[in-house]
Amino acid sequence: MPSCREGVRGVYGTSIKQSGSLRTEIGKLMPTELHHWINGQKVAGGKSRVGEVFNPATGEITSLVPFANEDEVKQAVDVAKDALLSWSATPPIQRARVMFRFKALIEENMDEIASLVSSEHGKILDDARGSITRGLEVVEFACGIPHLLKGDFTGQVGTNVDSYSLRQPVGVCAGITPFNFPAMIPLWMFPLSVACGNTFILKPSEKDPSCPLRLAELFQEAGGPDGVLNVVNGDKVTVDALLNDPGVDAVSFVGSTPIAEYVYSTAAASGKRVQALGGAKNHMVVMPDADFDQATDALMGAAYGSAGERCMAVSVAVAVGESAQPLVEKLAPRVSGLKIGPYTDPEAEMGPIVSKGALERIKTLVDAGVAQGAKLVVDGRQTTLQGYEDGFFLGGCLFDDVTPDMDIYKEEIFGPVLSVMRVPDYESALKLVCDNPYGNGTAIFTRDGDAARDFTVRSNIGMVGVNVPIPVPVAYHSFGGWKRSMFGTSNTHGMDGVRFYTRIKTVTARWPSGIRQGADFSIPTLK
Repeated sequence: MPSCREGVRGVYGTSIKQSGSLRTEIGKLMPTELHHWINGQKVAGGKSRVGEVFNPATGEITSLVPFANEDEVKQAVDVAKDALLSWSATPPIQRARVMFRFKALIEENMDEIASLVSSEHGKILDDARGSITRGLEVVEFACGIPHLLKGDFTGQVGTNVDSYSLRQPVGVCAGITPFNFPAMIPLWMFPLSVACGNTFILKPSEKDPSCPLRLAELFQEAGGPDGVLNVVNGDKVTVDALLNDPGVDAVSFVGSTPIAEYVYSTAAASGKRVQALGGAKNHMVVMPDADFDQATDALMGAAYGSAGERCMAVSVAVAVGESAQPLVEKLAPRVSGLKIGPYTDPEAEMGPIVSKGALERIKTLVDAGVAQGAKLVVDGRQTTLQGYEDGFFLGGCLFDDVTPDMDIYKEEIFGPVLSVMRVPDYESALKLVCDNPYGNGTAIFTRDGDAARDFTVRSNIGMVGVNVPIPVPVAYHSFGGWKRSMFGTSNTHGMDGVRFYTRIKTVTARWPSGIRQGADFSIPTLK
């Protein structure tokens, strides 16, 4: 996890209001101060540990976010524990009505939420709206919680004995979410968790915390009781406090593989239920019989949408046989012609990278690809925008002739970099997919039904697309990877999400008949 940066930078003085921050008379931003959300209200947090939130398009610091310490995390946990008793006893239909109102409020405030996402992450507005919609689908799914929580009943399992099962809340749940989807991934977690009767503590990314804080306000406006949903901002200190607090019963995480493994092992060692989704290296196999225009369109969106900062982004195009040359020839001018700009530009197709550190890391990996012998067909490293010279912009990069030993193949780049790998046949392509240590998503583009079916069956990947480049399941199916892309056994949303956020209880009942049978010292068989 990123460490805390001590101290803050900013310009203070006479100011005017602009775009949610304060601007000095000389035009520099005066950062606004963000907060935590605990027990239905804003909590300021301490001044000694804060993080800087940037506008990636301009490079300016727009906000300062407090990092919660152990005591502040404990306060949120205690509040969530206090709220759990009454919320878990609330009938599911009443919890569903809160979800219905929450859904309506998200729809009414879509433009505002999208602007919060884009201004701190950098993605274009259409992409931000799309990600919110995918999160909203889980809220819609959670609206059906009375049906989803229905148990099973079997009458007369023995003479005058019935057996039934019911789902009950786990308790206090925590969610630790990444910067790339500040709306979607929190919405994949807390709506389903609280609909199941749990209370929730969200620790969003410190890079773009404004959207999750706004979602918490909307949840309260929808009728969510105080203490049911809490937000604590922070760093590794904050995360460790959540992982080790005995009052937290379950933890859900999305992020890089090393941190996912750390979260899983630390929280599980504390006796918590854990689902931890890690990184990815998603391959898209392009067969010689594919529709190359369709495949090119798919790769452009999947590799360069959101500047490649998606866990389901396609970062490797596996060109089978004679498909390689026409594919690269179609891709190169499209990548060179990407319209890059700030989220405020309605014509932009790709925005900036989230932070300066991330930008430099991506450039370093591109440098390594060139040094290790890959052919850099399109080089976006020198991209600059007039008026946005301090922004974190990077043009699309396209590599050809990439091999498995290169860093650009082995590392999760998490940027607008697509690697084309040439293989002689289908079996070689499948082996690449199966041998990679990540198993989040993959896709195959082909007209051959036999090849498509074989690929879906034999690929050891959690989510597979057939002529679909980003196979993110809808809310009523589960999302999750295999291999080092997933730690834990429960995927997010769908019925897997319901199962994760509930415990099953089975009851065996016999009512007195007035006829005493006497004690039975053998194990009951319910004859």
